[in-house]
Amino acid sequence: MSIIKKTYLHSQYRDQRFRGHIEEQNELLDKSTTLYVGNLSFYTTEQQIYELFSKCGEVRRVVMGLDRLKRTPCGFCFVEYYSRADSENCMKYINGTRLDDRVVRSDWDAGFKEGRQYGRGRSGGQVRDEYREDYDSGRGGYGKAALYGGRAPGGIASASHAYVHAAPMLGGGGGGGGGGGGGGSGGDVVNRRKRGRESESEDPPASGPPASGGDGTEVISAA
Repeated sequence: MSIIKKTYLHSQYRDQRFRGHIEEQNELLDKSTTLYVGNLSFYTTEQQIYELFSKCGEVRRVVMGLDRLKRTPCGFCFVEYYSRADSENCMKYINGTRLDDRVVRSDWDAGFKEGRQYGRGRSGGQVRDEYREDYDSGRGGYGKAALYGGRAPGGIASASHAYVHAAPMLGGGGGGGGGGGGGGSGGDVVNRRKRGRESESEDPPASGPPASGGDGTEVISAA
């Protein structure tokens, strides 16, 4: 029972843009009534969000995530309840369910502030779509990495693309052209991509894929 409670009452995600000490953010998360919701289709409406999340309690407001440049939905939102109990029910019963044939991923948020509704990716949308190489009809088709030949806008290699080119070094230096001394960097790129939840709202670092963390594996102990 304690394991189940730990899963839905606490979050491992921390917003890197939070202004304040980590203790303050932890305190806000522990009493928050706001949830970050990710892995949404670009076509999911605010009304659909209200209808689904109202099943767990009275929703105070829904803030849809928008492409920073186009001002169109880009696959995430914030849902705020009036009570902590209702938001806990949401984490128990709605996180992991389906909406528009997609698995909904929700996590605790320290509280919405104006400006956080906009995507933080270089092209205006979410960071996760900068590095996605597959085709997803619910999220605008191919990811930017696929469109840019394995690189996200701005010339940053996607995780898998970086892994392919780093592979000769990862094995200890046998292949031609794989010089010594840099073997750890390629592995670090891939490992950073796998750890935790992809931050939907997080800025990517100056070089390399975004660090793991709303606006991202969008996998929260689930996506």
